[in-house]
Order: sequence, then C-alpha cells, then structure tokens
Amino acid sequence: MVVRGRLWRLSNPQLAEAERQALVSELMDARRAVKDATGDVEGMKLARQRVDAAKIGLGERGPVWWSDGEPDYNRKLAKNTPYREWFENLTRSP
Repeated sequence: MVVRGRLWRLSNPQLAEAERQALVSELMDARRAVKDATGDVEGMKLARQRVDAAKIGLGERGPVWWSDGEPDYNRKLAKNTPYREWFENLTRSP
C-alpha cells in the first residue's frame, strides 16, 4: 500500500479470517485505549504495547510474512525502492 509516496505493509493474506478479524478488533480496541489514555503515562504505554502486538500479529510489523526473500521496504519512499517504476506508473494513470 502507498500513502503519500511511502510503502506500507499490508496484513498477512495467509491469516485465517477469524484470526484476522480478532486481531483487527484488538487493534481497534487498543487504538481507542490510546485515545482514552491521554494524560495517563502508564495507560498510554500499555495501550501502545497492545497496538504494537496487534500489528505484529497482523503482519504489519515485525518479521516479514512473505517467503520470496524480498526485503521489507515498509515506510520507505516508493521512489527510493525497486518499486519506483511501478509507483511512477500508478501516479501517471488517469
């Protein structure tokens, strides 16, 4: 996925639907907990740990879930990766 020119990892497509949905629900709950923890240093820390754990479970962070040997270009500018030409063609499309 590309957001403002940066590549972002998507969830692991090999996750079972029930597992993916459980992790997405946990991620949303954890994000709400981050929002609710304003001013609560310990609560914020725990909520952020929950967000991180859910994202790792989904495959959006942590070890790569693909097995083709390609490196992880997460958060890199697309123009600075081997996907440059692909990205440029995307942005030229009508």
